[in-house]
Amino acid sequence: TALHRPGKEATMLRTFSILLFCIRLSLGVPSLVMESQPELWIESNYPQAPWENITLWCRSPSRISSKFLLLKDKTEMTWIRPSFKTFQVSFHIGALTESNTGLYRCCYWKETGWSKPSKVLELEAPGQLPKPIFWIQAETPPLPGCNVNILCHGWLQDLVFMLFKEGYAEPVDYQVPTGTMAIFSIDNMTPENEGVYICRTHIQMLPTLWSEPSNPLKLVVAGLYPKPTLTAYPGHIMAPGESLSLRCQGPIYGMAFALMRLEDLEKSFYHKKSIRNEAYFFFRSLKSHDAGHYLCFYYDGSYRGSLLSDILEIWVIDTFPKTWLLAQPSPVVQTGQNVSLQCRGPVVGVGLALYKKGEDKPLQFLDAASINDNKSFILNNVTLSDAGIYSCHYLLTWKTSIKMTSHNTVELVVVDKPPKPSLSAWPSTVFKLGKAITLQCRVAHPVLEFSLEWEERVTFQKFSVNGDFVISNVEGKGTGTYSCSYRIEAHPDIWSQRSEPLKLMGPAGFLTWNYVLNEAIRLSLIMQLVALLVVVLWIRWKCRRLRIREAWLLGTAQGVTMLFIVTALLCCGLCSGVLTEETEIIMPTPKPELWAETNFPLAPWKNLTLWCRSPSGSTKEFVLLKDGTGWIATRPASEQVRAAFPLGALTQSHTGSYHCHSWEEMAVSEPSEALELVGTDILPKPVLSASPPVRGQELQIQCKGWLAGLGFALYKEGEQEPVQRLGAAGREAFFTIQRMEDKDQGNYSCRTHTERRPFKWSEPSEPLQLVIKEMYPKPFFKTWRSPVVTPGARVTFNCSTPQQHMSFILYKDGSEVASSDRSWASPGASIAHFLILSVGIGDGGNYSCRYYDFAIWSEPSDPVELVVTEFYPKPTLLAQPGPVVLPGKNVTLRCQGAFQGMRFALLQEGAQAPLQFQSVSGNADFLLHTVDAEDSGNYSCIYYETTMSNRGSYLSMPLMIWVTGLLPKPNLLAQPGPMVAPGENMTLQCQGELPDSTFVLLKEGTQEPLEQQRPSGYRADFWMPVVRGEDSGIYSCVYYLDSAPFAASNHSDSLQIWVTDKPPKPSLSAWPSMVFKLGKDITLQCRGPLPGVEFVLEHDGEEAPQQFSEDGDFVINNVEGKGIGNYSCSYRLQAYPDIWSEPSDPLELVGAAGPAAQECTVGNIVRSSLIVVVVVALGVVLAIEWKKWPRLRTRGSETDGRDQTIVLEECNQEGEPGTITNSPSSPSQEISVELPVPL
Repeated sequence: TALHRPGKEATMLRTFSILLFCIRLSLGVPSLVMESQPELWIESNYPQAPWENITLWCRSPSRISSKFLLLKDKTEMTWIRPSFKTFQVSFHIGALTESNTGLYRCCYWKETGWSKPSKVLELEAPGQLPKPIFWIQAETPPLPGCNVNILCHGWLQDLVFMLFKEGYAEPVDYQVPTGTMAIFSIDNMTPENEGVYICRTHIQMLPTLWSEPSNPLKLVVAGLYPKPTLTAYPGHIMAPGESLSLRCQGPIYGMAFALMRLEDLEKSFYHKKSIRNEAYFFFRSLKSHDAGHYLCFYYDGSYRGSLLSDILEIWVIDTFPKTWLLAQPSPVVQTGQNVSLQCRGPVVGVGLALYKKGEDKPLQFLDAASINDNKSFILNNVTLSDAGIYSCHYLLTWKTSIKMTSHNTVELVVVDKPPKPSLSAWPSTVFKLGKAITLQCRVAHPVLEFSLEWEERVTFQKFSVNGDFVISNVEGKGTGTYSCSYRIEAHPDIWSQRSEPLKLMGPAGFLTWNYVLNEAIRLSLIMQLVALLVVVLWIRWKCRRLRIREAWLLGTAQGVTMLFIVTALLCCGLCSGVLTEETEIIMPTPKPELWAETNFPLAPWKNLTLWCRSPSGSTKEFVLLKDGTGWIATRPASEQVRAAFPLGALTQSHTGSYHCHSWEEMAVSEPSEALELVGTDILPKPVLSASPPVRGQELQIQCKGWLAGLGFALYKEGEQEPVQRLGAAGREAFFTIQRMEDKDQGNYSCRTHTERRPFKWSEPSEPLQLVIKEMYPKPFFKTWRSPVVTPGARVTFNCSTPQQHMSFILYKDGSEVASSDRSWASPGASIAHFLILSVGIGDGGNYSCRYYDFAIWSEPSDPVELVVTEFYPKPTLLAQPGPVVLPGKNVTLRCQGAFQGMRFALLQEGAQAPLQFQSVSGNADFLLHTVDAEDSGNYSCIYYETTMSNRGSYLSMPLMIWVTGLLPKPNLLAQPGPMVAPGENMTLQCQGELPDSTFVLLKEGTQEPLEQQRPSGYRADFWMPVVRGEDSGIYSCVYYLDSAPFAASNHSDSLQIWVTDKPPKPSLSAWPSMVFKLGKDITLQCRGPLPGVEFVLEHDGEEAPQQFSEDGDFVINNVEGKGIGNYSCSYRLQAYPDIWSEPSDPLELVGAAGPAAQECTVGNIVRSSLIVVVVVALGVVLAIEWKKWPRLRTRGSETDGRDQTIVLEECNQEGEPGTITNSPSSPSQEISVELPVPL
C-alpha cells in the first residue's frame, strides 16, 4: 500500500470517524475489535537536542516476534532478526540529516505474515522536534452524550503537550505525561465543543522550541440532517467476483455522501459528490473481505453531517448456509389441526420458501419483513395428504451464482384425531351464591390426561387426570364458554377434538341483596320518570281537546311532579338505610419516579442525567418540567418504560425544581416528586418524610437522596451532630426511632454526602415536624379476597372501626387516593368499602386507611400490599429436601426469580393472604417449621418490585407438598422384575390401602416426583417405556387423599432398579471361617441384590460348576484335600435363565497347606507319640505276665481233675512270698473262688 501524507481526505476521515463512533454508540452497535498496531517512538541521549542522536524503537503490542521491519517513505526497508524472540527492537539512525528525513513506520512478523504498520513518524529538518500525530478514540459513554478522547503522540518522552482550538490564542488544555502520548478528554460532546483542534509539543527545559502543529482535527456534532437510505443492487447477498452497487439517497440536493464499513473504518471510507440527492458506490468484483456491515451519511461544505443510515449487511459467499425447520407444536399432528413450520437461517434480509418433497413448486413464501416479525409457515386444517417431508430454502429476487446446499428437513406425520369428549356441568350451568361448579369431561376409553380451555381467556388451561374441573365464580371470573379435550397414551402429543362448548352463567361477582335492591330502585326511578312524561303528554292532549283551563293543567302537573320527587326521596332514603356504601376508586394515572444518575460518583454535578420511570406499561412518552412550568424536553418511553434527560455539567441555569409526567393515550399522570437542584457544585436537595408518629411505637423516617451511592445523615433541630448516619444504600435511606416518646418530638432534616472523603454535602432537606397527637386506635383493614391479583381483577378494600359516624381515607404509598364521608343514618360501627373495578398494572402498591371525626385522627392501619401479577416472568419454586416430608420435620421452599432486589411472597392454595414475605437480593427461602397435615397442599410464589406499584411476576408453577405418615404405607413392585435390559419396558406397581387416591412415584436423588396418577382402584401402574441407564436407582411411592387435609401415606419400602445387560455381581463369604478343621465342613454363602434367582458355585480347576442353590448356601468338605482352593459364585434370574451375572470376587479356602494345617499336624504327631509310648509300656507288662503263665499252668494239672480253675488262695500265696500256704486238702479251707482265665 502506498504511503500518503495526510491531507484533506485524511482530515475528513478523522472528522467523520468521530461522528461515526458517537452515533454508532447511540444506535447500540458494539465497538468492533481492530487489529492492534505496533508502537514506534524515538529515544535520544541528547534531551535538549534529540536530533543529534536518534534511535527508533519498535514494540509489538501483544506478542513476541522473531523479525521486525522498518519502512522509510515508499521503498527503503531495514529489517532486523534478533537472536531470540522479543517484544521490541531498536533501529539506530544517528544524527538527523537531510538524507534520513522522511516518513517512517514499522511492522513485526507474526504467524500469518507481517503485521499492520505502525502510525507514521515524520522526521523533518534537523533542529526541529518531530511532528506529532493526532487521532481520536471513543469510549462507552452514558447515552445520549458522547465522551471523546483525543490522543496526541509526540514520539519522544518527557515532552509538554498543548491542545489548541481554532479561534483561541491560548491552549485549551495541556499535559506532561511520562510517556510519549497525551490523552485529552472531552466529556459529553455538545455543540459548544465543535471546532478545529491541533496539538503541539515542546521540550520541558526549552519552552521556546516547538514542534510543527499536528494535522488539524475537526470535531462536528452529528445528526443535523435526516438520515439517508442505503440499498444494494441487485441484492445484498452476492457471490465472489460479482458486481454490486450501493445507493445512498437523502432528501437534500447538493450534499456529499460517505460510505463506511464498520469492520474496518480506515480502509473502507469512501466519499462521493452527489448526483442530485443520491450517490452510487460500485464494487466491480466482490471479494470475501468486502462482506460486512455498511452505513452511509451525507454532509455539507462545513462538514455538518446527517444521521447515519440504517445498517445494511452485505454477504459475499459461495454457498448458502443451511436453514433449519421446526414444527410447532409437534411434527405429529391430528387431522383438522393447525401446524406451524418455523424456518430460520443465519442469512438475514432475505425471504424463505417452503417446499414439500415430491412437489416442484414452493407451497408458501415469507418475505424478509415477515421473518423479522417471527412469522412462520402455517398449515391450516391439515389432512392426511399434508403428511410428508418438508424443507425451506432461501428466496432470492435477483440472479446470483451462489450455490444452494442441502437443507434440514422435518417429517410431518398426520393422524386422525380421537373422538371428541362430552362436557357437562354439575349441579347445573348456573352459578349460585358462594357455590362452585364441577365440569366433567368424559370419554368411553382410557385417556392419559384431560385439558380444559376457556374461550374468553386464551392463556387459561387446566389439566386433570380424572376429567373433573372445579370452577369458582370469584369476582365474576367463572362465567364464560368452556370446552375440553384429551390425549391418550399411544399418542401423548396428539390432543383430541374439542368437546361441544358449554356456557356457564351467573352474575359478574357476588349476587348480594345490595345488588338486587340497587337494581330494583334504579328500575323504579326509570319507570316513574316514564310515567311522569306520559301523564304530562296526556294532560297536554286533553287540554287541547277539551280546552280545560290552564290553571287546572298547571296544578295537575305540579302535583304529579311533587309525587315523583317524594317517591324518589323515599327511594333514596331506603337506599341509604339498607345498602352498604361502596366507594369506587378512580385511580389516577400512576405517578412516575424521578431520579438522577452520574458517571462521576465523587463529583456528580460534572455530568448529571435525570431519569423518569412509570409503573404503567401503557406509557407513551415522558415530559420533564422545571419550576412547574418550564418545558425542558419530551422523550419517548423505552421498553423499560423510562426515559433519560441528560443535563450534562450543572451550570447556574440548571438550578431549580424538576419533576416529570408520563403521558398515556388519553391521560397525563400526576407529577413525580420534585427534585431540587440548588447549585453547580452541590448535591440535589433531599426530601424527608414519615408517617404520623404514635406514642410507644416504632417510626421510620425516609430520606430520599435522588442519587445512588450516597451517605445519609439525620439531624434534629437544636443538635449540632447528626442523630443517625447511614451508609450508601440505594437512592434512599430509612432512619428508625425504635420507640417514639415525647423526647423524640421536634423538627428533623436530612442531608446527603458523597461516599468518600472529603465529603461533598447537599443542602438540608425541608424540615419535618414530628408531633405526637392523641389518636383513635388504628382501624381494621383488609381486602375482600387475596391481595395478589391479576390485571383486570376486581378488588375491594374494607376499612372498619368500632367508633360511630367516622369518615375514612384510603392511602396508596402514602398519598390519598379516595375518601368516604361519615354516615349519620347508620348506627353502630363505621365501615367503608373502597372498590377498584378493574385493576391495572400501575394500581399495585402499599395501601392503608385512616378514619377521623372533626378534629381527631386515628393511627394508620396496618398496610396491605396489593401485588398485580403477570408483569415479570414466573419464578421457580423448589422444595428442600423434597416435597414429601414426614410430620414434625422442616421443609424449605426456595423461590428463584429472574431479577435481583425483589420482594418475594409465598402463597398456599385456599389461603386468602400470602403466608410469608421476604425481601432479599437473590433467591428467597421460606421455612415451614414442624409441618403437619394442615401444611399439605399446593404452594406457589411470586416476586415483585417495591418501588414501582408492586408490579409482580406470574405465579410459579404450583408445588405440591405431602406430609406423609398419616396413612398406611403402600407396596411397590416391579414388573417383570427389578432388572431389565436397556430399551426394554418396565412397570412399577404401587398398591395402596385406600381407593380413589392419588399415587406419586419418587426416586432417590430426584427432588420432584417423577409421576402422579389417580386410578379408580387401589393400585397405580407407572409405565416406564424404553428404559435407559439413568433410570437405574432406588424408587419408592406414596399415596394421598385429594381433599383436605391432603393426608399422605408413609413411603413404601425402597425398590432398587437396575437397567443393565448384566446383573450386578454377588458377594461370597465363608462360615465359620476360610480354614478347614479336621472333620469339619465350611458353608459358602453367596448373596445377590435381586430376588428370585438361582446361584451357582465355581471352583478353580474344575470345568463344570460344582453346585447349584436357590438360597445361595454351599457346603464344602475337605475329603482328601479337595476342598481347598479359590471359589467364586454367580447367579441368574429365573425370569431370564440365559443371563448370568458377573462372578463374585474370588474367595480362597485353605487346609493342610496352610499355617493352621501345619499346627494341626504337629499336634497329631505329639498325640501319636504318646499313644506309641503307652502301647509299648503295655506290651512290656504283658510280656512279663506271659513269662509267669507256665508255672500257673503246671500247678493246675496236679489238681483233682475238675475244670481248669485257679484257687484264689494259691494265687495269692504265690504272689506274696513269706506267707504260709495251706494244703488244698485241709478241711478248714472249703470255700474257693473260681475265676475264668481269658484267652
